[in-house]
Amino acid sequence: MSTEDAPPPGTSPGGPAPGPATPAAVRAAGCVLWRRSARTAAALELCLVHRPKYDDWSHPKGKLKRGEDPLAAALREVAEETGYTAAPGAELPTVRYLADGRSKEVRYWAAAATTGHFVPSDEVDRILWLEPPAARARLTRSRDRDLVDALLATHPLGRLGTTPCP
Repeated sequence: MSTEDAPPPGTSPGGPAPGPATPAAVRAAGCVLWRRSARTAAALELCLVHRPKYDDWSHPKGKLKRGEDPLAAALREVAEETGYTAAPGAELPTVRYLADGRSKEVRYWAAAATTGHFVPSDEVDRILWLEPPAARARLTRSRDRDLVDALLATHPLGRLGTTPCP
């Protein structure tokens, strides 16, 4: 091999020299859980969860278990965190961000609450059902507010693709 064909310093003939492994992105899933407003049938209420560990308000979500389908994980997390079963509808934008120095990717769906009731736990101690403007104001992170906007873009109710609980 001539010096012209030699790989640049710090690389191997097959490409860059192996370096420290980059940890895989944390994969999670969740839902923007909604129901019809008790006050106005044409209005929506969104379910927000309060996590005492972080003292924040967010949409129900959580990490995927090994081999778990993202939609199944989203519905499982809704049930675990809110006590409600949910009927999934339109997929919403995937959110990507850094959490504890690692890349995190969360897939979201619009989901209608069908049955259930909330029981506080160590992970989620409170939930609130709020109309979208109040939900946007209560959410701790802007990326969660963007999901409210994405859900509303699927409005009117018929376009959400789900049947909510009364």
